[in-house]
Amino acid sequence: MCGIWAVFGALVDVDTTKHHETSAKITHRGPDAWRTECDNRMKNGCFSFHRLSINDGLCGMQPMKRNINPHLTLLCNGEIYNCKRLRDEFNFTYESKCDVECILHLYTKLGAKQAASMLDGVFAFCLVDALNRRVLIARDPFGVRPLFKLTGPGGVLGVCSEAKGLIKLMEGHDDWKMDPFPPGCFEEYELNPEGGATFLRQQRFYSIGDKPHYKLAIQEKDYADDIYTNIRSLLTTAVEKRLMSDRRIGCLLSGGLDSSLVAALLVKLAKDAGVQYKVQTFSIGMGEESPDLVAARRVAAHIGSEHHEVVFTEEDVRSVLDSVLYHLEIADITTLRASIPMFLLSKYIKEKTDSTVIFSGEGADEVAQGYIYFRDAPSAEEAHQESLRLLNELYIYDVLRSDRATSAHSLEVRVPFLDHQFTSYYLSLPKELRQPQKGVEKFILRKAFDGDLLPHDILWRHKEAFSDGVASKKKPLFKILQESVEALVNDEQVQEASKRFPHCTPKTKEAFYYRQVFDKNFPGQDHWLPYFWMPRWSDATDPSAQFISHYAAE
Repeated sequence: MCGIWAVFGALVDVDTTKHHETSAKITHRGPDAWRTECDNRMKNGCFSFHRLSINDGLCGMQPMKRNINPHLTLLCNGEIYNCKRLRDEFNFTYESKCDVECILHLYTKLGAKQAASMLDGVFAFCLVDALNRRVLIARDPFGVRPLFKLTGPGGVLGVCSEAKGLIKLMEGHDDWKMDPFPPGCFEEYELNPEGGATFLRQQRFYSIGDKPHYKLAIQEKDYADDIYTNIRSLLTTAVEKRLMSDRRIGCLLSGGLDSSLVAALLVKLAKDAGVQYKVQTFSIGMGEESPDLVAARRVAAHIGSEHHEVVFTEEDVRSVLDSVLYHLEIADITTLRASIPMFLLSKYIKEKTDSTVIFSGEGADEVAQGYIYFRDAPSAEEAHQESLRLLNELYIYDVLRSDRATSAHSLEVRVPFLDHQFTSYYLSLPKELRQPQKGVEKFILRKAFDGDLLPHDILWRHKEAFSDGVASKKKPLFKILQESVEALVNDEQVQEASKRFPHCTPKTKEAFYYRQVFDKNFPGQDHWLPYFWMPRWSDATDPSAQFISHYAAE
């Protein structure tokens, strides 16, 4: 995890000190080292990089250039899990142990599209080819690594890991536009002689559910006849490849199915790989008997992790609310609620432990139809389409949350459930099998791991939303948040909200407060939120799972 920033044609006659003042807004993404430089080969082209050192502390600094192709400059926030496989397949000669170096070699050998489609990993990168006057921008298929793009008349082009690194440049430029860069796509630009860059093309290199283009760790010929064996093998491999790190690895653990599976596999695989430390697991709740804390405690004892618990208060919620909204860069109600405990837990990890790479169970609900409302799907086909929709919008909601809540405290999150091979296989299974069965979500995922990896009651534990499980059904987190903003917004503001916020108009004081703070931080950017996240096929008036009739967690 790191922070990347590049601007072309937007900062005429401004020195690198001013550039760094802008890019410094993302220093939290990379506190270990930073570099800002301008390239004389392109007018008004400037790069900045903030590094969190995970692999190769000596030679992994960016902007990255290599002797074999000195006309190329790379900025990349990513982890490329098949970098060694690519080296062996194409006989690349790496000058470092940094995994993202393979992007430079792939581009030289195979061109723009292949450079992105051959990568097994998570990434957001900007590659500049000064010789051919090209800029290539790409983002991984699920948008696990964040990227915003700024454009304006005259060839203005900017990219940054977070919007806060570009927003100040937009002041006084009503015709400039900023948007999240679309996942699974690359864009190519031509550098203009007078400065800036001209758009040439956008192309999708991967669609959710497609089979990956690169060589796979598990080939189709290795698949068993038993789907449960395949699910187990693919998820295990997804965790194993993500062990790549020179820094200590830990895991978020709520005690629910997803994080418990990841934590159990991680502890086992780390031990098999000869990792010399105990994997740390982390859970959070309001009171020592919060449902998540109780369940996570049981999992940690079973798998033998070094377990840490964080107990937070209502005052903690109020004290970090505005900071979370600033880091989150979106005003979605559900996303904000779930971000609070993750933000507080990440703060603890940063301040009290030495774990830097953090595994998480994000993505399982979207891939495996884990949300409670999937029980109400009218048909298997509609459930499948809903799963695809959620996966395609992860970068706006849950994946955004997991990135921002952890990166705010200089941690790198890894999400095995969004492994390309695992997701493409799981989504290829018969639609009827992937639906909830016998009133249980993610039935085939649970059945695949039926055994001694996890306690039986954990493996089959009821679905519980993270933002609800950390508290209790008596007073869940959303009620605490509603009470916290009650005095900060009056009834008249909510009644007149449509005039101030015609797009995604907030209907409650809670929603209004989030929009108000967002608008202060990122004025005029409400289009980043297409709609408020809500469960489908339900008459619920609040996005909390507790308002769905099937909710059974205590």
